[in-house]
Amino acid sequence: LGNGALDLLFRSSPAGRVPSGRLPGTALLFPGSLVCGLLARLVHLFFWQGKETESSGRSLLNLVGPLRTRAIRALLSRDPSWVDGQECVLIDYSTTSRVAHMVRDEIRLVAPGLYLGVIWMWRRRVGWFTLRQLQP
Repeated sequence: LGNGALDLLFRSSPAGRVPSGRLPGTALLFPGSLVCGLLARLVHLFFWQGKETESSGRSLLNLVGPLRTRAIRALLSRDPSWVDGQECVLIDYSTTSRVAHMVRDEIRLVAPGLYLGVIWMWRRRVGWFTLRQLQP
């Protein structure tokens, strides 16, 4: 799927419940291009493998690097999306991370157990990702 299709899917999906637990993720860089799948595999192997919520359910940590190091904390809440003003689950780094303070992730439930996320950096949309809610 390209940017337009992902945008339409995001806009037509509900916020869903705030996900919990370990959430395997996939980065979608240059969606719709030939390099998207290769980049997703490289990012997963070396840089980012998803997110894991903390027991309070109000924050999460990213799973970084090949060892899935828990790092880069963010707060979880509901908020109007910058995409369309409708409710989304907000992953907010502005007050919890010096490294990622300029990042805002928004996710919506696009299928059972599957969230589509949009990445904002300095208030500009820069990419997409997915998170899978694992069944207990």
